[in-house]
Amino acid sequence: MLQRIQTIYLLISAVLFCALFFLPLAAVRAGDVFYTFQVAGLFTSLSPAELVYPTWSLMVIAVIIVLSFFLCIFMYRKRILQIRICIFNILLMIGFCVLTGFYLWQFYHSPDLSNLKIYFRFGGSFPIIAIILNYLAIRNIGADETLVRSLNRLR
Repeated sequence: MLQRIQTIYLLISAVLFCALFFLPLAAVRAGDVFYTFQVAGLFTSLSPAELVYPTWSLMVIAVIIVLSFFLCIFMYRKRILQIRICIFNILLMIGFCVLTGFYLWQFYHSPDLSNLKIYFRFGGSFPIIAIILNYLAIRNIGADETLVRSLNRLR
């Protein structure tokens, strides 16, 4: 299972999405007040971090993505189903990126947060990297499927 390169791609993608629960996606500055935008919501940067705006839907999508990555890793014997789960996972990750953009747009147009500046952090690039790795995994799973089918034809 781990000797296949697509399993490594999927495992790295799962680790990247697990890291999103601990790293901020962006830093937001509204006037003199700093906020961090994480998967769970918009938090103040003061020492007791206070949740200002929850984004539970973003967290639920991230949990579903991580679970589907691990489901896809353990479906290594059913390659066609594995490809379908990976395609579904890419659609979920695109939805995650769109929803993140929607929340940032909503923060930008909020009357409570005036003079807003958004600074993307390193964690904000993890969904894009995971989409690329998932696409590479789909290509390698497809190559394995064609190899198995060609070997079945020779028998």
